[in-house]
Amino acid sequence: MTAAVAVGFAVAGAMGYGFASVLQASAAERARGTLRTVGDPRYLAGLVLDLLAWLASLAALRVLPVYQVQATLAGSLAVTVLAARVLLAARLRRSDLVAVAVTVAALAMLAASAGPQHPAQLSGAARLGLAAPAVLVGLAGWGAARARASGAAAVTAGLAFGGAALCARAVTLPDAPLRHLPATLAAAAGNPLAWALLAYGGAGVLLYAHALEHGAVGPVTALLWIAELTAPSIVGIALLGDTVRPGWTPAASTALLASIAAAVILARPAAAPRPGDA
Repeated sequence: MTAAVAVGFAVAGAMGYGFASVLQASAAERARGTLRTVGDPRYLAGLVLDLLAWLASLAALRVLPVYQVQATLAGSLAVTVLAARVLLAARLRRSDLVAVAVTVAALAMLAASAGPQHPAQLSGAARLGLAAPAVLVGLAGWGAARARASGAAAVTAGLAFGGAALCARAVTLPDAPLRHLPATLAAAAGNPLAWALLAYGGAGVLLYAHALEHGAVGPVTALLWIAELTAPSIVGIALLGDTVRPGWTPAASTALLASIAAAVILARPAAAPRPGDA
């Protein structure tokens, strides 16, 4: 797979996540209780889009660095805000349009700044270090859910999804995994990173549903993506060997900060859907 194709997968993932958030927010407004929210047809449709977007992100992570994929996926917040304007009658401000433009520019800068990537070669201790925090994230999420703290649940969901991205980047699979599916499944079954990936992903889905039930889609989704973008990007560079083109570190850092700033602007309450408008 070429880098251009991988970028296409990441962009498709951002589109899927963006529309999924709107569907899930619409379901969360009407359902009462996390399990009922997850069982709503609109939420289930959003989960299907989430699954397709997640598979697209996994494909992108085989070629691109974690920071580039996560920043591209964070662009889904711009998709969420624009889609919420059309589907949920949310208000759209001039600052939202500026933030969307900044997001696009930042993603283009990150795409240009990415250096060559190589398969991650991790020691057993490093693999355990990526997998074990899934337990801590789960416990933190349980505490946030009991406290009905939508912000804490959103941040924990972002860390969970970020952990899944790191595991996907680090897991070792046979060449052409879909062509050698039995060997791929056998390798995944014996790899703790594959199991941690599933644990992180499951925790993220439940925590995000809980956060949407108790908070507005804009702030909740922004907090999720800020957490999912920052921590995994740092770990990817420090531990997985993700690289930046020589001389492009300032540009990449600026683009990451711009992505976060745009997410904060898009998350301001006026960009969220008005209750009852659906």
